[in-house]
Amino acid sequence: MRVLLAEDEKRMAAALVALLKQEKYDVDHMEDGASALAALESGIYDIAVLDVMMPEMNGFEVARRARRKGIKIPILMLTAKSQLDDKVTGLDSGADDYLTKPFQTEELLARLRALGRRSESFRDGSAHYGDLVLDTAAAVLTCETTGQSVRLGEKELRILEYMIGNQGQIMTREQLAVKIWGYENEAEYNNVEVYMSFTRKKLTFVGSKVEIKAVRGLGYELREKDV
Repeated sequence: MRVLLAEDEKRMAAALVALLKQEKYDVDHMEDGASALAALESGIYDIAVLDVMMPEMNGFEVARRARRKGIKIPILMLTAKSQLDDKVTGLDSGADDYLTKPFQTEELLARLRALGRRSESFRDGSAHYGDLVLDTAAAVLTCETTGQSVRLGEKELRILEYMIGNQGQIMTREQLAVKIWGYENEAEYNNVEVYMSFTRKKLTFVGSKVEIKAVRGLGYELREKDV
């Protein structure tokens, strides 16, 4: 699961990035609100954690603009403010939850787990699309039509997890590269094509009615085959 962390206090940010990576989250860190909003517009994140007091644009405004742009991922707001009015402002801006500093790391992780469970495509540790069931914990793909299963490699798992979570949308090569390899990785677009080929072979192996369709000049779309 990929998390966007927007926090301008360097020591706090470093501690949170280390904590989230230890818990197996993929994390990208932004230091100001404008950068955070631009990152959210990429569509690669599952959860956003926004500090309220940031330069250029505060967390309230980032959340408000993100919602106006149709960005629906869960947003957790972090702030040193504890007044009721500030909490109401955060929630009215589009945040799903609110955590006041200082906080216990266990509470932050519990809030993130709860927000992660809100994704409609994922339930009980599995992702579902068409006749596919993706066990994200065991990295196993099962076709309900044939009963056939196959184990996935890490990149194949993350490709399917991302595409199922964004079903109905065309994923660009850039989005996939950043989502799977991260902003700081120099993975080339041909890596996307290679691992997309591997993933397609797994879909064929289990006999699924779901396919990954290349959309010329745009990217890839997960869809059910025409009958």
